Amino acid sequence: MSEEQVKADEQVDTKEARDGAPAKGEGAQAEAQGDRGAGKGKKRGQKEYEIDIFRAWCKACGICAAFCPRQCIELDEEGSPVVAAAERCTGCGFCEIHCPDFAISVAQKRAKRTEEDEAADA
Repeated sequence: MSEEQVKADEQVDTKEARDGAPAKGEGAQAEAQGDRGAGKGKKRGQKEYEIDIFRAWCKACGICAAFCPRQCIELDEEGSPVVAAAERCTGCGFCEIHCPDFAISVAQKRAKRTEEDEAADA
C-alpha cells in the first residue's frame, strides 16, 4: 500500500469517527462480540446449541453451572443442574469439559429443513 493510500484511509477513519460512524475495524469487533444484552433475539444465521444433562450420570456437583459464562445452566432447589436458558448458549463447552462425570453434552442444533430446501433436492 502506498503512503498516499495510507493517508487517505486514515482521513476516512478520522472523518467516520467524528461523524459517529464506527471507525475502520470497530464494526468487525462489535460484530464479533455480538449482542450481549438480555432479551435480544438470536441474530440471523447465529448458531444455536442444545444442552443435554444425563441425570443417571450426574452427581449434582454444580461444576457445570459454576463454569457456564452465560448462566445457561442453574441449580434447582435440590442442587441438580437444569438448563435455564439454552438460547444464550454459545457452545463454548466449558460445562462439558469440566464435568467430572461426563454427564453433560453441548451440541449444535441442526438447521431445520424448509420446503424450499426439499424442493431443491428433488
